[in-house]
Amino acid sequence: MYKNSKRTILFPLLLAVGVIVGTVIGQFMGRTGVESQIKGIVSKMPHTPSNKLTYTLSLIENNYIDSVSMDSIYEKVIPQVIKELDPHSMYIPASSLQQVNEPLDGEFDGVGVVFNMATDTVIVLNIIPSGPSAKAGVNAGDRIIKINDTIVAGVKFPQNDVVKKLRGKRGTSVHLSLERQNIEGLVEVDVIRDVIPMESIEASLILQDSIGYIKLSQFARTTHTELIKALAKLRGEGVKSIIIDLRGNSGGYLDQAILISNEFMHKGELIVYTEDRQYADGSGSAQDLDLAILIDEGSASSSEILAGALQDNDHGVILGRRSFGKGLVQQQIPYSDGSAIRLTIAEYFTPTGRSIQKPYKKGNSESYDMEILDRYKNNELFVIDSIHFADSLKKVTPKGKVVYGGGGIMPDIFIPADTTDITKYFIEVTGRNILYKYTLDYTDKHRQELNDIYSKAALNQFFNKDRTLFDDFIRHAAKKGVAPNYRDIDISHKLIKAQLRAFIGRNTPLDDDAFYANIYQIDNVIMEAIEVLSKPHKDTTVVVQPQLIDSDTISIDSMNVIY
Repeated sequence: MYKNSKRTILFPLLLAVGVIVGTVIGQFMGRTGVESQIKGIVSKMPHTPSNKLTYTLSLIENNYIDSVSMDSIYEKVIPQVIKELDPHSMYIPASSLQQVNEPLDGEFDGVGVVFNMATDTVIVLNIIPSGPSAKAGVNAGDRIIKINDTIVAGVKFPQNDVVKKLRGKRGTSVHLSLERQNIEGLVEVDVIRDVIPMESIEASLILQDSIGYIKLSQFARTTHTELIKALAKLRGEGVKSIIIDLRGNSGGYLDQAILISNEFMHKGELIVYTEDRQYADGSGSAQDLDLAILIDEGSASSSEILAGALQDNDHGVILGRRSFGKGLVQQQIPYSDGSAIRLTIAEYFTPTGRSIQKPYKKGNSESYDMEILDRYKNNELFVIDSIHFADSLKKVTPKGKVVYGGGGIMPDIFIPADTTDITKYFIEVTGRNILYKYTLDYTDKHRQELNDIYSKAALNQFFNKDRTLFDDFIRHAAKKGVAPNYRDIDISHKLIKAQLRAFIGRNTPLDDDAFYANIYQIDNVIMEAIEVLSKPHKDTTVVVQPQLIDSDTISIDSMNVIY
């Protein structure tokens, strides 16, 4: 599946209540070995009334009046069997396996552009450098009108179907008919599909002084390698402290979490354990950096391993809200037909012995999935006093800091969701996607200038020259049916301005670095992390409590898709 992590990330101020379930996968077993094991187990199962499942299937196959497809029965039976286990064991049909695995593989076969369909037209926002589309002459700002012989513009063509038509095996060709500004008629290009990297790190940049920032969206096969490169780049720019943002990171490969933890820990320090214990080997390249880790209710599995390992060893400071609470390890086991199961094989523990798996009842995934919503209803996302831990779950770190198990990682510094500057006007212009679509139109009008911006300084200079951006947007929103409410506009001014600059900046070659460079100042979690790293801090839990307003806010995610 083509990566959605090049997505529009509004910012943590907009409250998104959702269930984000991460998957931590063990090492893959060899397909041949697994099949032989499964066949061996099945062959030893007695097809007698004492083994009801195999006996029933055998009766259906051999005695039922009509011929039936046993494969179709298996496809229905196996998911129901797996459903009776824990919430994270799952069956993956063959038709979905590639889509499920692609985000963790770190690469896929495609044409190498980032696009958005917010206006019912495929708008190319960015080109992957040296990728297939760049080599074929596709430009940022182009509209894809036809893919091969199929019209995809102005006909409400589903985005997923666009992706299916563009994707394909490397070495194969796809013909694109493009609409390009100032060019009469369609521009015809043939793009030869090739391997496209899927980046785990969305952004790595300096925010203030010598404080660096890394947004880590998942733990894929290439994540540790990407982190090493990002750290080296930031060190070259003079970074002394680093913020690693794991908010919304639902996990991935266990080994990547261990490798990344090792970069910040000293030799002999325990990272995580299941049956085996994983220790830092002392070779980490970032042991000298001051560190802040950002988490929230969307941070799960590998994110919690990393945060828990650092917290339990008194490295850095954890900020944000309590993480998801997934402490179960799955192993992916393939079947010969291309399907697979992810079976829970272990539970992992943080160095102090905490199990961070939140409670669940076998066979009842519904209440488990609703737990995040329960946190919202119980006011946990806003008030630390709403969070309670049993004394029996208390652990103590080597430096005497009290930590708790039993359901996620509790940050050292709790920072509630901030709705202070969110107004009815702001919700209207973002909820109806007026603001985001405006940034696409703006990008079109200034495409040539934006394509030549390769530094934050150049981007700031560009915005400083255009002093009409904010007022022009207010007029645009009025034309789209949202009358200006100047009291609300005054309250939400910083939010609106930051989003305008962030969305536009992301459509330059700077990509998501420009997004976060402009959005972080309205992100209370990042700003608190900067303050903590700018001065000595104590190992204590603090509460940063903003003024709250009553508002049914929603998160609007205007997706960009890389393919």
